Amino acid sequence: MAFHAVRFPLDVALGARGGPERATDIVTLASGREERNSRWAGSRRRYNAGYGVKSRADMLAVLDFFEERRGRFHSFLWRDALDFSSNGAGAPTPLDQVIGMGDGVNVSFALTKRYGADFDPYLRPITRPVNSSVRVAVAGVELDMADVAVDATTGVVTLGTAPAEGAAVSAGFVFDVPVRFDTDRLDIELSGFDAAEAPVIPVIEVRE
Repeated sequence: MAFHAVRFPLDVALGARGGPERATDIVTLASGREERNSRWAGSRRRYNAGYGVKSRADMLAVLDFFEERRGRFHSFLWRDALDFSSNGAGAPTPLDQVIGMGDGVNVSFALTKRYGADFDPYLRPITRPVNSSVRVAVAGVELDMADVAVDATTGVVTLGTAPAEGAAVSAGFVFDVPVRFDTDRLDIELSGFDAAEAPVIPVIEVRE
């Protein structure tokens, strides 16, 4: 198996349904009280691409893509229509997300996106940034990206100079989700001359 750095057909992905999933065990005690345990530290995205198929051309594009990925075998890139930017859905700015604090030594910082307020925020690792979209700032001053290396397979940015101790390192970016098909079978229905339906095309995030 391999990761293919190619994006699922965007027109279809933008019409898909899905979002984050978590795994929580709940045990109800005799008293009626509950014991809850979260089995995953992070969430995992699931989507149904079938909702995005609107025409025969869409279905042919998905069919080509599915066959090239060998069904569930190879993973690929997915654009989440709702959640693909460091600041929601707008153009990234270098101040969007704080990704670390300088210590005068470290030059590498992993991209993350923060969800929630100060009570119990979730920091989501971003491993598939769009390289050309990444912007970085140190202590509020944007860096020349010629002096910053971005690893588009891990989401780690490496600065040319270590930030001073206590200096906030922030970043803005557009990102994709690494996923695979969660089926080895496409159930296709031609509903008209130029129409096709594939009610269920499950796609699931790949943890790396």
